[in-house]
Amino acid sequence: MSATTIWVLGGYQSDFSRNLTREGHDFADLTKEVVDHTLEAAKVDGGDIGVVHVGNAFGQLFAHQGQLGAMPASVRPDLWGLPSSRHEAACASGSIAVLAAVADLRTGDHDAALVIGVELEKTVPGDTAAGHLGAAAWTGHEGQDARFMWPHMFSRVADEYDARYGIDEVHLRAIAQTNFANARLNPLAQTRGWEVPDLVEGAGSDDETNPVVDGRIRRFDCSQVTDGGAGVVLVTDRWLERHPSARPIAQLTGWGHRTVGLGLQDKIDRAADSPYLLPHLRETVHAAFDRARIGLDDLDGLETHDCFTPSEYVAIDHIGLTGPGESWKAIENGEIEIGGRLPINPSGGLIGGGHPVGASGVRMLLDAGKQVSGTAGAYQVEGARTFATLNFGGSTATTVSLVVATTER
Repeated sequence: MSATTIWVLGGYQSDFSRNLTREGHDFADLTKEVVDHTLEAAKVDGGDIGVVHVGNAFGQLFAHQGQLGAMPASVRPDLWGLPSSRHEAACASGSIAVLAAVADLRTGDHDAALVIGVELEKTVPGDTAAGHLGAAAWTGHEGQDARFMWPHMFSRVADEYDARYGIDEVHLRAIAQTNFANARLNPLAQTRGWEVPDLVEGAGSDDETNPVVDGRIRRFDCSQVTDGGAGVVLVTDRWLERHPSARPIAQLTGWGHRTVGLGLQDKIDRAADSPYLLPHLRETVHAAFDRARIGLDDLDGLETHDCFTPSEYVAIDHIGLTGPGESWKAIENGEIEIGGRLPINPSGGLIGGGHPVGASGVRMLLDAGKQVSGTAGAYQVEGARTFATLNFGGSTATTVSLVVATTER
């Protein structure tokens, strides 16, 4: 067994439906909750950890709090003095924190890493929050006239897809409807108690029930403004050899990472001759598949970045579930639903489950680990043995994909 085999020992997710500011909690309270419960779930204490990595995107903007790499030691005395750092890559911050931990473990310098993602977003009114989140675009270079930056940008993604291949907005509404339905099965999902209308046959295009936010993007096409956090403990096989009673929930078998420029138009222009709208996204996923030595047919499900419905729509054909421009086929055939060929976002994803930006990549990894360990509860994909994630920041400027497998051989 290689000394660089990486295992997911356990993890924790907070309840994404909470409003922590209204409860009187700050980053210290959230970090303590996530750190304490993550270590408890992994059945370790701070003395077992060698290094800490924190994913957070917007701490300074939403809470005037930076230096979040030092927050775990501030709230947990047995982490005092450990190397710890904060990672920012917009919505991919949590996944970048995971990759940093993997790199630390693979060098052999450490055998156990604590990775957390934390974000507070309900500290300000919604319009202000949208402005803060817009800082992940190319400030001053794009979207200057947009009221809400990210609905505007992903409406442009849908427009470009439509210009290339055609798109029926009913299929976008179907993605949202599936993710909201999945979220009702998830006891930690932000929208689990929401009453969502029928978006396919009913109110999907009704301006009163499902109002336009920007361009093609309507209310129920959007992920949520969310407070929350998630954490995992990653260990090497050497750590497991010293702790024979430990029972990891998953093996991390593959990862891919690509970073391109900030501007959306630049991405579109550079891909003009590609059959894929965002080819670097496809490269990221297939780098993870190659490292894990799997193909798409070996995958039992995917947690992907549905910040808006067009982002999941693009993911469907880019991972290879359909040919380029044919994502609609997988939607119409029910292939992305729980019980389908490749369930996507059984947790509810970002639209249904919630999107505390810096935590989403960690949450995706944790949910993938739950699936392959058979502990996902009501949203369990039957027989899942291999699961992947696809997380990106900005208009896919940073993309990360992870693959996990069952520990049973």
